Amino acid sequence: MFVKLTSVSFFLCFHKESLFICSGKYIFMIETMGIQITKTAVSKLNKMNFDNLPFGKYFTDHMLEAEYEKGEWKSVEIKPYQPLLLEPSTAALHYGQAIFEGIKAYKNVQGEAFIFRPYDNFRRFNISARRMEMPEVPEEIFIEGMKQLIALDKNWIPEKADYSLYIRPLMFATDNVIGVKPSETYKFLILLCPTGPYYAAPMKIYVEEKYTRAAPGGVGFAKNAGNYGGSMHATSVAKSHGYDQVLWTDAFEHKWLQEVGTMNVFFIFGNKAVTPSLEEETILEGVTRDSVIAILKEMGIVVEERRINVDEVTDAYKSGKLSEVFGTGTAATISPIKELRYKDFVMNFDTDKWTIAPAVKKSLTEIREGKVADRFGWMVKV
Repeated sequence: MFVKLTSVSFFLCFHKESLFICSGKYIFMIETMGIQITKTAVSKLNKMNFDNLPFGKYFTDHMLEAEYEKGEWKSVEIKPYQPLLLEPSTAALHYGQAIFEGIKAYKNVQGEAFIFRPYDNFRRFNISARRMEMPEVPEEIFIEGMKQLIALDKNWIPEKADYSLYIRPLMFATDNVIGVKPSETYKFLILLCPTGPYYAAPMKIYVEEKYTRAAPGGVGFAKNAGNYGGSMHATSVAKSHGYDQVLWTDAFEHKWLQEVGTMNVFFIFGNKAVTPSLEEETILEGVTRDSVIAILKEMGIVVEERRINVDEVTDAYKSGKLSEVFGTGTAATISPIKELRYKDFVMNFDTDKWTIAPAVKKSLTEIREGKVADRFGWMVKV
């Protein structure tokens, strides 16, 4: 355990199992588990307008940072949110060794802070790390560090419907060498930002036939930065035609459906829900996707995880069997799709008449906000 002081004058305080070193600018705390905490003296919270929270724009007072070097994680600390100092030769900037996760925290009706399924994101983060030839992050840093960080900034969790505290763990290569090889050093961070709804209105989606997001044997199942960077041009083209996002298709026939932008996708055919399977490892194993499947089954809806062809979707629409299409994701939660275009064929949906997607969203929201019992064991208390 160690502490770096920025002021000559300081005094010591003791509280339970923690040591506080107080100076004029910061309060330093050394936890018994080895995470150094530097608390900001002046919070930005009073300057925040919680009625205007664009996704990912405003960050809380603190962040977690850890370094990986010589085969071990070290220098784990929580400190005031601040810029990073990087060399121009930083490996991640050149070769894309970077991964991240998206998680959310909520407050229940008693004002207690809970994280939604963080262990599932922890597992997925390390799956991404292995695929990108990066070190795994241990639970005591990822989960316990996250808990301590949120406990410090829990007043930033909005207490409004469809609002939450978005949690962004990320890791990137930090070797200062230009060379195509796995880095030997890495930085792990956790950032927090209060946010409102990701998509404020039902979406218009374009089925992508030219560009490819992922192919079997690739990195489609990993939450790496390159997947998102590579998707931006196709999304921009779709937006130029009046659409919000693209529905990706396979790399060979451009017929087999994968995922929508930053979301998994579900199709409702009568009393049956179909979502693309994970078997080909071309789509992300969504935590919200898994949660929606559990709730759909609880509702008595038959769920099929399988390959689904765009022609099956258009045929079902023409015959009146396709009633709802929606995306699921941590940021988006449940996002209705009001228009789906394949080639020149446009499928329109009256989302106001939907019953299944709204019921799933309501059930999921009630669990996250502590309005009903957490019957699935998804919420982890901070």
